[in-house]
Amino acid sequence: MEGLISRSPESFYFHGTSRVTAILSTKSHQIRLCWFNQPWMARSLPLKTGIRLYGRISRQNGFIRMVNPRLITDQDIIPVYRKIQGIPGKLLRDWIEIALKRRSELFPEWMPDKVIQDFHLIHLDEAVFQIHFPENEAQLTAARRRLNCDGMITYLSYIFRHKQRHDFGIPFQITADEENDYWKNLPFQPTAGQRRALHDIAEDLKSMSSMKRLLQGDVGCGKTAVAFGAIYLAWKSGHQASMMAPTEILARQHYLNALHTLEPLGIRCALLTSEIRGKEREEILAGLEKGQIHILFGTHALISRAVHFQDLQLTITDEQHRFGVLQRSALEKKGAVDRITYPHVLVMSATPIPRSLALILYGDLDITVIDELPSGRIPVKTRIVPEEKRNDMYRFVAAAVSQGRQAYIVCPRVEETEAESEKEESHPQKSVQGLYQDLKHGALSGLKLGITWGSQKADEKQNVLDNFIQGKIQVLISTTVIEVGINNPNATIMIIENAERFGLSQLHQLRGRVGRGREESWCFLMTENEEKLRILCDTTDGFLISRKDLEIRGPGDFMGTRQSGAPAFPGIQGDMRLLGEISDYLKKLRQDPDQSDIMDKLDEHAEQHFTDTENTVALN
Repeated sequence: MEGLISRSPESFYFHGTSRVTAILSTKSHQIRLCWFNQPWMARSLPLKTGIRLYGRISRQNGFIRMVNPRLITDQDIIPVYRKIQGIPGKLLRDWIEIALKRRSELFPEWMPDKVIQDFHLIHLDEAVFQIHFPENEAQLTAARRRLNCDGMITYLSYIFRHKQRHDFGIPFQITADEENDYWKNLPFQPTAGQRRALHDIAEDLKSMSSMKRLLQGDVGCGKTAVAFGAIYLAWKSGHQASMMAPTEILARQHYLNALHTLEPLGIRCALLTSEIRGKEREEILAGLEKGQIHILFGTHALISRAVHFQDLQLTITDEQHRFGVLQRSALEKKGAVDRITYPHVLVMSATPIPRSLALILYGDLDITVIDELPSGRIPVKTRIVPEEKRNDMYRFVAAAVSQGRQAYIVCPRVEETEAESEKEESHPQKSVQGLYQDLKHGALSGLKLGITWGSQKADEKQNVLDNFIQGKIQVLISTTVIEVGINNPNATIMIIENAERFGLSQLHQLRGRVGRGREESWCFLMTENEEKLRILCDTTDGFLISRKDLEIRGPGDFMGTRQSGAPAFPGIQGDMRLLGEISDYLKKLRQDPDQSDIMDKLDEHAEQHFTDTENTVALN
């Protein structure tokens, strides 16, 4: 932001906290500036002289504000680093510039010359320097392209090498009528997409090769019913199955659904999580080893050493992107017979991924997409709600609750721990505990409220969720822990605080918690009018939303190797076209015997990079 300081800055001190305020005059606006605990800014702002500031712009009470903006005094393009307490940003930049004088030593070139030439890349040491201190946009673009290519080539080399395994499997004895028999036992009519998906799986299960299939589908499309069909076919063939979920909430929901769907057919089900201990755990483990339990649901507890199956021949992993390769393969190995035959593998994802990206990332998997929702589903209506409409929204919630409905409110964090400067922002992050207290004594004081979050004790969390499903809690305030695994058809309102802080695909997932019954449902996004969220108001198509999310965030987040936090290789970024070009390029190299030396170098680099992180790498 460029402009002039139109009057002398003012300094204030209150209880040991300093505040400097000033007015920045631009060609079209008067912007209120505020710095907390930076008293030197009062002396650093020249009057009636053009200056440039960098920082977040917000609106409050009709005024445009910038809190703690940085004064730009050096080159046009400067690096922005995460703050380190006690180290000023300029000092950190100076240290990095000194360190980069040894860049040739610190960042030796590893990429074969042919690859550098084919993709018109600059050398690694030059890219590292230019990404920190570019002189112009062209240098910055070249540096980003090189580092993006490094990440993509390393990642894809790793997964392509590990996807060359072709395991033998035990073919299931499935008759032509057994698929239809399963559907006839359900209390609803399956969609054509569900029937097609189960048929694809059945054909795989009859093969001598171990099935490796990705089942994709939008929120509420009925993937679980298809997975249960695969379990039914395994049971009819005399084999055991397992279904692993990333959270206890989701694992328990699958188990409870199975008690109503599979147990009446004669399939004995069990649930195993870290919370199940003592005699109950011993009985489950004994029944599993004797073959008395046909399907075991659970979390990571399924891969513990104490778990032994008698005849595990089907493994299902839900929300597969939240598991690492070692976690999934550990479950497969529990069904391996003399390391010759391996169980059939089905992985499921409710996070829609554009098919072009899925074919690259899951190149060894057959992909089945359920592209329709069950009939009777009413699309959820989504609206962006500004702060001044908050009380109107709460009145809407109270009216819905008075008619017997329920609501979710999702916050981005658990506790109130804001710094003084953050409190001055026009839209600070809402917390579960803070909002609960506000609503309990304020706008929703007459309603039955409940709260839950990820690190809450398991029994307390389950008690809250059970009470919500039973209607004893009318409004549930939570973090994103309810993103998967909660099914309450009576909940018709989803409120998402600070919606701008979530990705589009995650917002779509959260929205999927409502609209599960036959009543009209609503999703309210609490934020200023952010353009990127408009697509959620315009469509409920998860695949369309994921494509937009891909445009905004790049494929790095889809290729991320962890459920949260930084990916194991933060350079995995860039556009889909480049990702596709690299994928095709590496496949051609692997097919050309004359290029084996180049592929060996790429593979060796990838193996070295992922040696310590392969348990988190998102590959199947």
